Amino acid sequence: MDILSVASEVFPLVKTGGLADVAGALPLALKPQGVRMRTLLPGYPAVLSKIGDAEAVAHFGNLFGHPARILAAGHAGLDLLVLDAPALFNRPGGPYVDPAGKDFPDNFRRFSALSLAAAEIAGGVLGTWRPDLVHAHDWQAALAPVHMRFGPARGTPSVLTVHNIAFQGQFGRDVFPELALPPEAFSVDLVEYYGDVSFLKGGMQAASAITTVSPTYAREILTPEFGMGLEGLLAARIRDLSGIVNGIDTDVWNPAADPHLAATYGLPDLAGRAANRRAVEARFGLESGDGPIFCIISRLTWQKGMDLVAEVIPDIVAGGARLAILGSGDADLEDRLLLAAGRNQGRIGMVRGYDEPLSHLMQAGSDAILIPSRFEPCGLTQLYGLRYGCVPVVGRTGGLADTVIDANEAALTAGVATGFQFSPVTADSLRLAIDRAIAAFRDPALWSSLQARGMASDVSWERSAGRYAALYSRLLSKGAFL
Repeated sequence: MDILSVASEVFPLVKTGGLADVAGALPLALKPQGVRMRTLLPGYPAVLSKIGDAEAVAHFGNLFGHPARILAAGHAGLDLLVLDAPALFNRPGGPYVDPAGKDFPDNFRRFSALSLAAAEIAGGVLGTWRPDLVHAHDWQAALAPVHMRFGPARGTPSVLTVHNIAFQGQFGRDVFPELALPPEAFSVDLVEYYGDVSFLKGGMQAASAITTVSPTYAREILTPEFGMGLEGLLAARIRDLSGIVNGIDTDVWNPAADPHLAATYGLPDLAGRAANRRAVEARFGLESGDGPIFCIISRLTWQKGMDLVAEVIPDIVAGGARLAILGSGDADLEDRLLLAAGRNQGRIGMVRGYDEPLSHLMQAGSDAILIPSRFEPCGLTQLYGLRYGCVPVVGRTGGLADTVIDANEAALTAGVATGFQFSPVTADSLRLAIDRAIAAFRDPALWSSLQARGMASDVSWERSAGRYAALYSRLLSKGAFL
């Protein structure tokens, strides 16, 4: 099968979150399944600098008012198609925001262009290569199935993966004339959403199948609590909805060969974790001690439960534990956590921002990772934690519930526990989970068993890639949803 993947970010070329990790790892995992996946992404400056000289395989004389071209390149084992549209993507800042952190006002135009380019590729604009199916990721690529409906790719099946339904690409009605879609696309059956335009809603209506990134999240978004206003649409398409849990790139995330660590290690000998623990203590200004080091590697937002962390910091310190925080996000939460770190020097340390090498070191040198998310479509940091022997403490929601086995009495007796879950996601529940983790840490045999089972669990893409390949096959056997 020849599949076109469409994503706004792809690791290791450009990354702001887990979407990039998935878009970068899935094509490699699908190769053993007999799937050839080419990935279309925007030509941001960072992307163009990494692919170097690339062949132009298609030209657009007028893509949303400007010339553009599609470049073919390879990087890190990925087969890439890059939309080189300088007027839309060659600018300072991140993929979605300017240097001041504000959304680019023309994001609707930029990502409709990405989607239209995908539809053109699906329609045969490359000449020598045409995909059997298009796999679009999140709202930034969600108009691809919509554009496909109104062009030569109308008969080509499509999949839309929703990584986080909270981000829907919603814009005012006035942008519709600039999306290069016919008037009939502005309807309740496609992009119209309470008088506005919703990229994600349009893609969910037009795609042959909808996937989310964990089975539990696929069930959760059918409810008003988690569906973010789209639960009715999803209920109507429930037969086309499935949840496939994410995996991780176990070559990039491998404690036995990770270049970012102070010392490498692996089962059955975890002695190398001690050097990483000392490195984490030094980097975050933490006192040495016998209690556990909890870490947080996260966006500092309400969704991620960071306000709950701020509430329980006194309990972490009182319990003899320490906390290392890496992240950025809401200014008030950043300030609360920085203030707590200042009041608890030697016990709490914080590095603002995101640092990929440091995130690897933290997984290798911390004892447990806190992920108190109120909702979490899948999550990847808990998978990294399992892989590195950094025991996850997670809210029982979404992919966290699907990937971490709680250390309750039954699971401990059966010898399957890998971490700690808590519910409801409140400060009191988080306190109890932290207390449970600290008590378990004081039992070296129990803690070692949790680490070993986590490290031995399969967090790779192998099984999930098989499920995607099976989904593609089913869709190709029955044709497009029209």
